[in-house]
Amino acid sequence: MTDPILSVSGLTRRFGALAAVDDMFLDFEFGRTHAVIGPNGAGKTTLINLLSGDLQPSAGAITFDGHDITTASPDKVSRLGVGRTYQKTNIFPGDTCFQNCWLAAQSRLPTSMRFFRSAHRLADVRNRAERALERCNLQSRADVPAGELSYGEQRQLEIGMALATEPKVLLLDEPLAGMSAAESADAMALLNQLAADFTLILIEHDMDMVFAFADLITVMVNGQVLETGSPADIRASRAVRDAYLGPECA
Repeated sequence: MTDPILSVSGLTRRFGALAAVDDMFLDFEFGRTHAVIGPNGAGKTTLINLLSGDLQPSAGAITFDGHDITTASPDKVSRLGVGRTYQKTNIFPGDTCFQNCWLAAQSRLPTSMRFFRSAHRLADVRNRAERALERCNLQSRADVPAGELSYGEQRQLEIGMALATEPKVLLLDEPLAGMSAAESADAMALLNQLAADFTLILIEHDMDMVFAFADLITVMVNGQVLETGSPADIRASRAVRDAYLGPECA
C-alpha cells in the first residue's frame, strides 16, 4: 500500500434530485493505475469532472498532493499537477501538433502584465512541447496540422498536450473509445509507457484492457462505490458480477 496522491471524502454532486456522485470515499495511490468502471449513468465522468475542477461538488472534499482542491478552478488544479483528457477529443485542429503542445506547455507560465518574456522561458516551453511530442510518439508529425491526423493520432496528441503541462496525475476519460483495433493497440502501448512515470486514473469500457492494465479497479453503481480492489478481486466479486460484469467474467 502506498500513500494516496488524490483522495475524496464524502464527495457528492447533485443535479437537482439526482446524486450523480453520492457520498464517495476513495483514495488514488501514487504511482498506480486506477480504473473506474461501471454501467452508463454510474457517475464515472462526473467523478472525473469533479477531480479536474470542471465541476464543483455539492458536498465533500477533494485533496491532491497535500492541497485542498475541493473548490479549485480547472486552471488551478492543472497547475498543481492534474492533467486530463476528455471523451471527445479536445485539440486545436488548425494548429500543428507542435503548436498544440506549445500552447499546453505555455499555460504553465505564470501570467502577468510583463509582455516581454525571457528567452530562457521560451526555450523551456519549447523543450516541454518537444518532450511531450516525443512521449506521445508524434515527433515525426510535429509540423502536421492536428486536424489532418487520424483519430488515433488525435487522441495521442491530446495525451501529449496533457503531458506538456508536466502533470503528476493523468485523468483519462475513455482513452480507447472509438478506436480501431490497431489504434487501440498503439494507445495501449503508449499508456503502458506512461504508467511507469505517472499516476493514471482512467474510465474505460473495454474490460479486457482494464483487467490487463489496471493495478486497482473501482466499480461505481448509481453514483456510489460498489467495490474497489485488484483485478482478480473485482473479477471474483459476486456483487460486481451481479451489478455490472455478468457471469461471463467469473
